[in-house]
Amino acid sequence: MDKKLLTQALMKFFSGVLFLGLLIFLPAGSMRFWNGWLLMGILFVPMFVAGIIMLSANPELLRKRLNAKEEHKEQRTVVALSGGMFIVSFVLAGLNWRFRWLILPHWVVCAAAILFLASYLLYAEVLRENTFLSRTIEVQEGQKVIDTGLYAIVRHPMYMATLVMFLMMPLVLGSLPSFLVSLLYLPILAKRIRNEEAVLEEGLEGYKDYKKRVKYKVIPFVW
Repeated sequence: MDKKLLTQALMKFFSGVLFLGLLIFLPAGSMRFWNGWLLMGILFVPMFVAGIIMLSANPELLRKRLNAKEEHKEQRTVVALSGGMFIVSFVLAGLNWRFRWLILPHWVVCAAAILFLASYLLYAEVLRENTFLSRTIEVQEGQKVIDTGLYAIVRHPMYMATLVMFLMMPLVLGSLPSFLVSLLYLPILAKRIRNEEAVLEEGLEGYKDYKKRVKYKVIPFVW
């Protein structure tokens, strides 16, 4: 086992747990914000399990997923905008629960949690199909176009999974104001995809033909 990779993964995992916990529970003013615990559970438990699996079965994929340093200026802007949006959304969710502004009913929270977990399964399938996936926009050595499975339906199934995840998070937190803020992820994601496809067209052989065969980017028959 790669102890250095394990240490890096654990540090990122627990720092993420701590950071998100502070963003949610400090504005809420209480640890009794049960929606916050629900989100922490459905987000970090599957993440921990997936990390263990990747560490043992495909450590190189885990290493790629841990690398979040973007080389392209446009993508660094996208990452910054996304981070700002999520911070506002989570803080607003805590305040929404604290001051009881617009609290969503339990059935919406439960449905959102189920969809969130389903998107995790979708995400896992994307990782299984495409071992070239990294968190940064790049063309890797030996990379080839993947056009089977989910990639035969949409060009960016990973973004399809993350879109569901990110839109469900504020609903799990029971916060309508946070959900409205999270809708900003749509234009941010569109900007990221435009830049990513430009990079892939230039550096990945066969990608232009793949775009002609698979028309939809993220959502079948819609986008």
